[in-house]
Amino acid sequence: MNERYLTITMQPDWKGALRAMAHTAKADTYQGEVLNFESPAHFFGQLTEKRWEIVRTAQGKGELSVRELARAVGRDVKRVHEDVVILAELGLLERTKEGGVMCPYSSMHIDMYLKAA
Repeated sequence: MNERYLTITMQPDWKGALRAMAHTAKADTYQGEVLNFESPAHFFGQLTEKRWEIVRTAQGKGELSVRELARAVGRDVKRVHEDVVILAELGLLERTKEGGVMCPYSSMHIDMYLKAA
């Protein structure tokens, strides 16, 4: 399996989202991966513009050091490292054995539906 892809969803019913992911996991073929947020506020609180820039920069580049990533986005290494920690916890970036980081997804889809109350 070379190409990995991610779907980011926003569902307040985390149990329902977990059940849907379990159903997908039973499939015989790779169905992609899912990252769910309970609300748009939580999504935008975690995935700021600067963090998205890090993800977009790392996507398709293979392994990068945090210093290389900071240089590529034109930011301070310490601040990029702080963002990389959060992005790795979310699963958008992965740490490598050599100490670098990489974005494992060839594509990402954000599934967001906003409805008036």
